[in-house]
This record gives sequence, C-alpha cells and structure tokens, in this order.
Amino acid sequence: MRRKALAAAVLLCLALTVGCSQQHYEERGKADSPVSGRKGEDTAAEVYNFPDGFGNLATKCVGKGKRGYATTRSDQSTDDEVIIIPANAVIVDDPRCTAGS
Repeated sequence: MRRKALAAAVLLCLALTVGCSQQHYEERGKADSPVSGRKGEDTAAEVYNFPDGFGNLATKCVGKGKRGYATTRSDQSTDDEVIIIPANAVIVDDPRCTAGS
C-alpha cells in the first residue's frame, strides 16, 4: 500500500513537468511512465512556488486518508554534463482526504 502511494506521488511530481517536450524526455529515457489504460487519477494539486533556486512544492490527496507532497525536480549543468536532482515525495496521513478527493 505504501509503495503504491509513493508511486502515485512520484507520478504526480512527473506530471508537474507536462510543459516539457515529450520527445526530449523519451529520447533520453526520462519520459513519464505510461498509466495502464490511461485511467490514472489526474485532479489538480495545490502548488506552492518558492523563489528561484528552491524546489516548488505540490500537494494533494492521493487516496483515502493519505496526502502526498512532492517537490519539483531540477538539474544542474556542468560544462559537458547535466546532473538530475530527483524530486522528493512524502505520503502522510490526512483524515481530510476522503476516497473521492
């Protein structure tokens, strides 16, 4: 159960990069994973923007009694290499999250 919730939060974080070129990420093996039957839950998340240089934060209910928090991914470029800093995701209990939210 916990792995499924974590996977949902990671997918949420990846969804935050929707504006990026799909082809760019597919060519590099970094595209979003497909959702079986395209039936994933895709309601909007609340997003909190932080100043440049800091990861933004997104949060939403990810199941009955569970809330997911995820930070945005970022990259740091060196002269000839791009280093990807992965997003962090956390799932916490939240009694305000009902089955349909």
